[in-house]
Amino acid sequence: TCPQCHRSASLDQRGLRGFQRNRLLEAIVQRYQQGRAAAAAKCQLCDRSPPEPAAVLCEQCEVLYCAACQLRCHPARGPFAKHRLAPPPAHPGAPGGGGDGGGGKGAGGGRKLPTCAEHDLENYSMYCVSCRSPVCYQCLEEGKHSKHDVKALGAMWKQHKAQLSQALNGVSDKAKEAKEFLVQLKNLLQQIQENGLDYEACLVAQCDALVDALTRQKAKLLTKVTKEREHKLKVVWDQINHCTLKLRQSTGLMEYCLEVIKENDPSGFLQISDALIKRVQVSQEQWVKGALEPKVSAEFDLTLDSEPLLQSIHQLDFIQMKFPVSVPPVPLLQLEKCCTRNNSVTLAWRMPPLSHNPVEGYILELDDGDGGQFREVYVGKETLCTIDGLHFNSTYNARVKAFNSSGVGPYSKTVILQTSDVAWFTFDPSSAHRDIVLSNDNQTATCNSYDDRVVLGTAAFSKGVHYWELHVDRYDNHPDPAFGIARINVVKDMMLGKDDKAWAMYVDNNRSWFMHCNSHTNRTEGGVSKGATVGVLLDLNKHNLTFYINGQQQGPPAFENIEGVFMPALSLNRNVQVNLLHSSPTYP
Repeated sequence: TCPQCHRSASLDQRGLRGFQRNRLLEAIVQRYQQGRAAAAAKCQLCDRSPPEPAAVLCEQCEVLYCAACQLRCHPARGPFAKHRLAPPPAHPGAPGGGGDGGGGKGAGGGRKLPTCAEHDLENYSMYCVSCRSPVCYQCLEEGKHSKHDVKALGAMWKQHKAQLSQALNGVSDKAKEAKEFLVQLKNLLQQIQENGLDYEACLVAQCDALVDALTRQKAKLLTKVTKEREHKLKVVWDQINHCTLKLRQSTGLMEYCLEVIKENDPSGFLQISDALIKRVQVSQEQWVKGALEPKVSAEFDLTLDSEPLLQSIHQLDFIQMKFPVSVPPVPLLQLEKCCTRNNSVTLAWRMPPLSHNPVEGYILELDDGDGGQFREVYVGKETLCTIDGLHFNSTYNARVKAFNSSGVGPYSKTVILQTSDVAWFTFDPSSAHRDIVLSNDNQTATCNSYDDRVVLGTAAFSKGVHYWELHVDRYDNHPDPAFGIARINVVKDMMLGKDDKAWAMYVDNNRSWFMHCNSHTNRTEGGVSKGATVGVLLDLNKHNLTFYINGQQQGPPAFENIEGVFMPALSLNRNVQVNLLHSSPTYP
């Protein structure tokens, strides 16, 4: 029985050679051997060590050449022009050989067509559908396949190839899913590693907090014991001092009375006896009941009940259960990552570790910079957000909260952020047209194209008065650069001011025009040349825009009723180079 197709066959006089040969596998093995042999073939004229791999075989010279040696030793001219060059042979040790006994592939020949196993002189031409095997014409005429369903070999070859390709597409899709799944598992490994470290750090912090709390409570209890001990010692010392004084007085009185009793003078004795008897009685009365008993006990009436705490410590463990989904906890603002730049603020936050409740997104709120109401400025899954276009010299309050399917969680603590007093900006390479060329720390701009291209500044203005100047470093062939302001979504492949997102003054060497929505107005004499300075004054308090050339105002304010968020903007081509001199709250 064949282990691959699971068909049973009877052996004839040829023995094992009578089995059907797997010609497809033979062809694959032959290609593999030829590929290895071609890779192993070396140039026979190289003076390098080791020699370079052979690129061709000259069938007339029977010499293997690498590419360099072929050009040097076997040029394609003169007598060598008629030589036939072939790929390296299948067996590098035999330059002229090329096959495996006539049935393989020679240096210039093709693969021999397979012949029928039953009829050696016949090639396969048909396919027996019943037996699922290729057959020759003679098999159909006189063999066992004469009454079977047969089809053209080429048609069945194409049909089965199509079926195999279709099946491979399914395997390819599964392989792609498996690769994505492996990437997911590797990301899961990293996430498990990171979460494990976070949980370890949190566990250590929690246990340290318990130890700290126990240490603090221990200090309090020790203080109580110390106070009780000092109180008892003071009472005993006071009682010792009082008793010692009384004892000394009684002992003195006793010695005096004994001496009086020894006297033999009755009249002298009776003279002081009444007073002495009273003194003895008074002294005796001072030793009242309890006077000779300690006022305090040596035992301390303090009992520490630590058993419940010990039981709680012994029972301290992770809660191995799935909690019901509730609103997310309070997000933690990462103050070390919160910052301001010009009139932009960046905030970052994260969820506390050991948080069991899922988070679907976050809501970031910001006030108006003047202590007004909070408003939503971001809703999404990211934990880092930058808000542009705020007011300069303003103090903003920000807070964030998380939400999931159960609702919205509590707000975080409020963080206070102060925007810059003055706008300092450069040209923005990230939003500029790809033909714009920036240099000098993004303060100098030119262009690779003869067409006008737009570049924006890195600051955005929404309030206040702002003025900046630009110096014309190079001005060739009378181009028309345009200076002004624009919104972030301005079209960047044409002159500034041709769409409704920009307000500009474009200028040549003699005069200037104002332009917005491709409308040209206010033609004014006075152009630019190399070395000229162009000033732009944006007054968002009065909502107008004014231009200056070399300090001279170009007509009245160019545009009125300008409101919104605007960025400094410039359009130019390759004939102009402009340098941003400075940005300042002062102006001519």
